[in-house]
Amino acid sequence: MVHRSSPVLPRALPAAGLLALVAALAWPVRADVYRAVAPAVAGASTPAAVAAGVASFGLLALVALAGVLAVRSFLRDRAAFWRLASGGVGVIAAYLLSEALKVLVTEERPCRVWDVPTALVCPEVGDWSWPSNHSVLAAALATACIVAVPRAAWFAVPAALLVGVSRLAAGVHYLHDVAAGLALGVLVVSLAVVGLRPLVARLPRAWTQERDLVPR
Repeated sequence: MVHRSSPVLPRALPAAGLLALVAALAWPVRADVYRAVAPAVAGASTPAAVAAGVASFGLLALVALAGVLAVRSFLRDRAAFWRLASGGVGVIAAYLLSEALKVLVTEERPCRVWDVPTALVCPEVGDWSWPSNHSVLAAALATACIVAVPRAAWFAVPAALLVGVSRLAAGVHYLHDVAAGLALGVLVVSLAVVGLRPLVARLPRAWTQERDLVPR
């Protein structure tokens, strides 16, 4: 097996940096943005239903994409499969780090701070706001898929952004929660793929060789 690096990885750090910058710039205006967006969406039945649906179930589309790519790459491109598997480790690491940050920062949900209508019911007390776990997982899954199969970006990037924005629109997160979560997901998965590359290179040949799918 030839271990090829993904052309996506060199772009991941600037992408994560840009998202982190958006989070920093959004912090001072977080209340204004939230109070402008959340009640406006909640007050319109169709946008509210769409925002609530994407906010609650949008991650499933990215999980499905990762599953399809895992099967396809295992059969046709083992290098891509192991990049995706390494990205999967990063997804888990990103989620655990996000949970740890939530406990350390303990930022209250905006729907508990501001008395405005929201498309989703506000999470329970103690379910902290920063960073957005849904955004972390969306960006992490999207990054893992794109690192494995770059053309998956056509679906994965819009899907991850929609999941993140829907969390703001549904009223359960500030904009900086979403942007920081997206940045964290991209960064951790990218680092995981790079960090695990030497380990993948030492896997037994039987695990990494391509299958001959053409009947003889």
